[in-house]
Amino acid sequence: MIQHAVRSAGVAAVLFFTGATATLAQVGPGTQWTKDGYGYMRAQDGEIVQLDLRDPAKKVTLVSKQMLTPAGQQAPIGVRRFAFSDNGQKVLINTNTKKVWRYDTRGDYWVYDQASKTLKQVGKDKPASSLMFAKFSPDGSKVAYVSGHNVYVEDIASGTSKALTTDGTDKLINGTFDWVYEEELDCRDGFRWAPDGQHIAYWQLDARKTPNYLMLNTTDALYPFNVPVEYPVVGEDPSRCRIGVVAVNGGETKWMDVPGDAVQHYIPRMEWAGNGELILQQLNRRQNESKLMLVNANTGAANPIYSETDKAWIDAKDGAVGWNWIDGGKSFVWSSEKDGWRHLYTVDRKGKEKLLTKGDYDVISIEQISEPTGTIYFMASPTNATQQYLYKVPLKGGKAERVTPQNLAGTHGYDISPNGKIALHNYSSTIVFPVSDVVSLPAHQRLSGGEASAQARTIELPKAEFFQVKTEDGVTLDGWMVKPSNFDPKKKYPIVFYVYGEPASQTVTDRFGTGFNRLYQGSMADDGYIYASLENRGAPAPRGREFRKAIYHNIGKLNIRDQAMGAKEVLKNSFVDTSRVAVWGWSGGGSSTLSLLFQYPQIYKTGISIAAVDNQLNYDNIYQERYMGLLPEDKHYFVDNSPLAHASKLRGNLLLIHGTGDDNVHYNNAEQMINELVRHGKVFQLMSYPNRTHSISEGEGTSRHLAATYTKFLKDNCPPGGR
Repeated sequence: MIQHAVRSAGVAAVLFFTGATATLAQVGPGTQWTKDGYGYMRAQDGEIVQLDLRDPAKKVTLVSKQMLTPAGQQAPIGVRRFAFSDNGQKVLINTNTKKVWRYDTRGDYWVYDQASKTLKQVGKDKPASSLMFAKFSPDGSKVAYVSGHNVYVEDIASGTSKALTTDGTDKLINGTFDWVYEEELDCRDGFRWAPDGQHIAYWQLDARKTPNYLMLNTTDALYPFNVPVEYPVVGEDPSRCRIGVVAVNGGETKWMDVPGDAVQHYIPRMEWAGNGELILQQLNRRQNESKLMLVNANTGAANPIYSETDKAWIDAKDGAVGWNWIDGGKSFVWSSEKDGWRHLYTVDRKGKEKLLTKGDYDVISIEQISEPTGTIYFMASPTNATQQYLYKVPLKGGKAERVTPQNLAGTHGYDISPNGKIALHNYSSTIVFPVSDVVSLPAHQRLSGGEASAQARTIELPKAEFFQVKTEDGVTLDGWMVKPSNFDPKKKYPIVFYVYGEPASQTVTDRFGTGFNRLYQGSMADDGYIYASLENRGAPAPRGREFRKAIYHNIGKLNIRDQAMGAKEVLKNSFVDTSRVAVWGWSGGGSSTLSLLFQYPQIYKTGISIAAVDNQLNYDNIYQERYMGLLPEDKHYFVDNSPLAHASKLRGNLLLIHGTGDDNVHYNNAEQMINELVRHGKVFQLMSYPNRTHSISEGEGTSRHLAATYTKFLKDNCPPGGR
């Protein structure tokens, strides 16, 4: 996913982060609630505590630092994540973690047993920091994990472990995923305990035919060396994917007989649907056909129960939550855009469906399904695509009702307790500092909290103004603008557009941080810049299927025209200096920056492109094929709409920035663009960051240097101030 943002991915165990990152949990579905739903557990000051939401002052230490101190050691282990067994008697602690591409999903695990008051390391015979996705068995007697691309089960009492797979290698991957499944389908944790704890179902990806992209490390040793990444670019076959079921006592894996070529299809989601049965989602290579199947875990026989197609693409099921079973496992809640809006349906085991939400609005996400209260809570914003609110609808279907109070305009988030009666709530807008509180549901009465942090209140909020423009193509776009401090409408000011432009992310949202530019050293408003952003078609805004999927086959064309025609309307304001117009973006936004600068030089005079895909044929197959099609029949869409095809049209000022160690958008993108610009005699500036990844953040002083480079180029080529 070529975006410069943190995203959450789904794993089976509940995970927690400590310290300042607690509100930006990178891996894990949410809070670890108490059984009654009125309290939750968290890591705090190196211990695991339980908090009662009805009495914020009440805190119980469940696992103390003393309990977390291994025998013979002086210091406790650090708590990066933890998960309790179903009976609450044992806790699994993740510590000493290491990054695997984006997130620190590899580490060590320990089990603290509250009954025996013992702390034991799991997988202590394995290399340090090599265990991944450890999870308790349903009865809490065992822990399963992945190490070295093999799946293991360990008996906690005896400490003996058994390898359930033994063929794992760097390219034959059991229980987790290859680079592209992880990046583009949010697949990381690749195995599931059966409800009875007797079997484990797991993914196996065979990447042996996937070519390695060889990044070159020239700085960490005297002689350069290669850093290989199994990276299938557009047109390359994906890894063969299959699902196996193996008994926890060992033995042969039973492979599920999923119809369709295992290379030309993806299986992005799989869960147990009861003892002896799995449910999975299968997407075809083009990703415009989705099939749901129930699979007999004993025989491997697959029974397709539900399918849908789309002229563009179908998204994989949200990986951050389970399968949303209801009615004792007789049916589940599913989302679809088949009627032009993303709505919720119930689907039973025979594929019979029923529409639950109805109307011209999108369901953004399911927050909770509460059978005791007969309610589905979900996020939506029917009248303003820049905002986000909590709604509810009866589980039997009906009219949606807004739960978030009408006077709290902005963007909201909720973590709802299992009983559906209480929620951790956060809220912000461009004029409201982030606040967190505890609210009752459905009344939404505040029970505690509600004050912005002292640190947040020290930040000066940009005065972002939201607006809409209608382009000459008849398309209405949302936008925001931050005007200069001491704005004088009689003067003309330079304008800087921030752009992303692709289906992975929105830029026009009414939340805290909108209007900030972290790469600018100083205050853009004080220096006399107008800062603005527009949301083109293709962005994942809740404006209906047609708005989102109009970009199919058209990345680099339709989104670019929307941006340019929107900018054209903005530039009609008398206070905008049309001779000083700049644009910048990162990743997909870097690509959009190049396309805007090349295709519409009469509008954009200066561009700063960071970590851009310059040639869409260079990027990974799952992302780029989803939105642009398949080779060879659709190759012209990739070629004609890439920035590389338009480099000869450069007239303005261009700064290219890229990290040579970017495993996501490889440095060859920048090199191909350099060659093309040189071939056409185009003068530009280049800043390469050795061995930096897609975030260009590693190394002392890097972020500071990047900001200084950005700021100087902008000021030199698009001078600030009113005239």
